[in-house]
Amino acid sequence: MENNITIRPAAPHELDVVAELRWRWILENEGVPVTEREEFVQYFITWARENTSSHRCMVLVRDEVIIGMAWLAVLQRVPSPRALQRASGDLQCVYVVPGERDGGLGGRLIDAVLTRAGGLGLERVTVHSSPRAIPAYIRHGFESSPRLLHAHVARTTSYP
Repeated sequence: MENNITIRPAAPHELDVVAELRWRWILENEGVPVTEREEFVQYFITWARENTSSHRCMVLVRDEVIIGMAWLAVLQRVPSPRALQRASGDLQCVYVVPGERDGGLGGRLIDAVLTRAGGLGLERVTVHSSPRAIPAYIRHGFESSPRLLHAHVARTTSYP
């Protein structure tokens, strides 16, 4: 613990605070919520509790106040004759409150998630970054890949 900073998994009773950080992130990035704040928080808490096997939240804490978060989404991959059990990760929703930025805390949060991913035996971790954060991800081991492609598909409100 340095400067009263810890990075650790979020506790179930902290999911409302994490939901508030997610709400702030959307507002800060000029997002327009399609729901009321309280409805979102309740939905988020339920979602997080139902998805603990695939989504792990790390929180950045200063003096027992949560000031940042990052999510590691774990995706099981198709078995291979070379590796029967395979998984990869996606770093999602990395957020540090504005007054705590530019001091290296976001990088420490990224490193903590990558350490956790390594402990889970993940093959790789991807991230979809804002332009502002790309240099931070590069400093912490991410690199562009000409083999990683994506396609935009129609957005739906429900999944099968």
